[in-house]
Amino acid sequence: MKMHITMKALMIAMLAIAGNASAASAPVAGSVTLGVAVAEVTAVAHGWSVKKSILGKTVFNDVGAKVGAVEDLIIDPEKSISYVIVGAGGFVGIARHDVAIPVAQIHEEAGRLVLAGATKESVKALPEFEYAKADTADGNTDNVRGKVVAEAEREIAKARETTADLEKRAAAAKGEAKAKLDQHVATLHQDLKAAEDKLAEVKKAGEKKWKQLEAELNKAMDRVRQSLAKAA
Repeated sequence: MKMHITMKALMIAMLAIAGNASAASAPVAGSVTLGVAVAEVTAVAHGWSVKKSILGKTVFNDVGAKVGAVEDLIIDPEKSISYVIVGAGGFVGIARHDVAIPVAQIHEEAGRLVLAGATKESVKALPEFEYAKADTADGNTDNVRGKVVAEAEREIAKARETTADLEKRAAAAKGEAKAKLDQHVATLHQDLKAAEDKLAEVKKAGEKKWKQLEAELNKAMDRVRQSLAKAA
């Protein structure tokens, strides 16, 4: 079954994450109703969870090849369209290139997010997406650091899941195949430990120091991605 992500569906999913739908529907000042109506609660329950079903998920093309991963969602309240931010390239060990894809161009098929007609090369060829610089205009970099930390934490968590899967495969394997998987697992544990240590430094660093550490964190994350690619 194909399910196109429309603005309405996306907003319903966001409401489902934000809180209790029925409690949110109380009237305000006797004229405006916040949240969803009772008739919409079922739609919320069956909608997509941004946290569970979209963020961090791999994006495939219509022939099953990986073309990127969902890193963020941008909702424009002034327009009828919003965007999925897809990170292309990072999962194969090269610098990630974020691009904005209109949500209507992505659909769900057999449990996968599909961007029909895309290739890694065509996604990488799109203009790179960058967040607005307003966060740093007044010298306050807390928001920027928070995004860097959250992104690294998501990627490390996914890499930990992949490593756990490899450990299971290694436990069931024999001979040369087992030895090879064991080596991949050992390398991943080492690279992940280095990335986690660097992430901890970024979290604790002062305002001037953390940007330097961010570059070191990026290098550590690149090593993790390269190890994942070799183990795939």
